[in-house]
Amino acid sequence: MQKYKNAPKRAKTHFSPSYGLGIAEIRLPRIRNIDDKSWFFCKFAVEKKINKFKLVAQQLFSSGLLENAVQEFSKLPGIGRKTALRLVLHLLKQPENETEALGNSLISLRKNVVYCKVCHNISDTEVCNICSNAARDAETICVVENIRDVMSIENTQQFRGLYHVLGGVISPMDGIGPSDLEIESLIQRVQSEKIKEVILALSTTMEGDTTNFYIFRKLATLNLKITTIARGVAIGDELEYADEVTLGRSILNRVDFNNTFRQ
Repeated sequence: MQKYKNAPKRAKTHFSPSYGLGIAEIRLPRIRNIDDKSWFFCKFAVEKKINKFKLVAQQLFSSGLLENAVQEFSKLPGIGRKTALRLVLHLLKQPENETEALGNSLISLRKNVVYCKVCHNISDTEVCNICSNAARDAETICVVENIRDVMSIENTQQFRGLYHVLGGVISPMDGIGPSDLEIESLIQRVQSEKIKEVILALSTTMEGDTTNFYIFRKLATLNLKITTIARGVAIGDELEYADEVTLGRSILNRVDFNNTFRQ
């Protein structure tokens, strides 16, 4: 690393509209007191990165339909243009009926999906199969942030009560207040039904804790038990890698060792 100490730390840049995406073209000034070998490797690394961006920007399609499909796929989270192109080309190789089945399922999902009027979970009917299941514990409600949390808890097969999906958490920075969430419907549900326990299963973030406290204050006057999911060191983790807050909560919320055999 010693021979590169005189390499330029910051290169002068300007944006060129020639590729339509505002790709930065970098021009490296010639630095005094730098040997030719160091200059060559520095310039080669920068030009290699630039060429990679240019190839993506200059990607041409022989079909406008193909380009439109790639563009739509690339709008999905975690999908770039290369992955989108790979997916589109894969679909073109599949039988036509399979591709049509995929498209029809997406269209049907978008047009026909509804949200449960009781817990606001995603459903095919007005009342989801969890709320309509007589075998579930109707006296316990687990409050979660979104639908993915319902799926995560259901996968544990340890909870047999009902759910209530808030649709988010209180976040003033994002302009999300209590009125933007399904908190009022939760209060009405607790008041109208014979609920004995409300489990607050929100994320352990500042926004999640704020939402937990707000709901707790709203339900504090009612005659029911309000609990939250346990927080602490995860199973299989080593203590040296746990942060201070998590480890501190684990110490404060320690349990009787005999109870660990019953779980």
